[in-house]
Amino acid sequence: MTGDPGDPGDHTQSMRLPLDTTASRILTLDEASALVDGLRAQGRRVVFTNGVFDLLHPGHVRYLERARAEGDALVVAVNSDRSVRAIKGPARPVIPEQERAELVAALASVDAVLIFDEDTPDRVIRAIQPDVLVKGADWAADRIVGRDTVEARGGRVVRARIEDGYSTTTIIERVIALPRRPR
Repeated sequence: MTGDPGDPGDHTQSMRLPLDTTASRILTLDEASALVDGLRAQGRRVVFTNGVFDLLHPGHVRYLERARAEGDALVVAVNSDRSVRAIKGPARPVIPEQERAELVAALASVDAVLIFDEDTPDRVIRAIQPDVLVKGADWAADRIVGRDTVEARGGRVVRARIEDGYSTTTIIERVIALPRRPR
């Protein structure tokens, strides 16, 4: 792999899907499933991950880049506002689901995004049937939702390194702690 666009070992921009705008990369589950079926028919390896992605930061960007490096296309499922509240509490998310999906879809490493409303991505993973499932290394291997589905069809589960020093919760706490300026 030389790193040159077009090098068969280069899984970056040279393999970018022909979805021209950020908005066109935000799909329904049915659209994402059809996209994955088409990619698989072309012999492409599809990677899947999911998350809240509230207050996008460099840790998110690097995680998604690592995920994308595992295959030819990256599909990201973003938690709905309702599912974020169920997981993180009533004060979250800070950024609404459609805006979070748009920010994630705008990243060069991401080929398609969908929003899911369940507490876990199990239904999405069963529908998409990715070749590679990526979760943060902070997840115990036996607790990764969808592992059984992916491995049953011969796919791989990858636990990606999480960047130290980046956390949406920490960012929120720092903002709250800022002194207020008089108006």
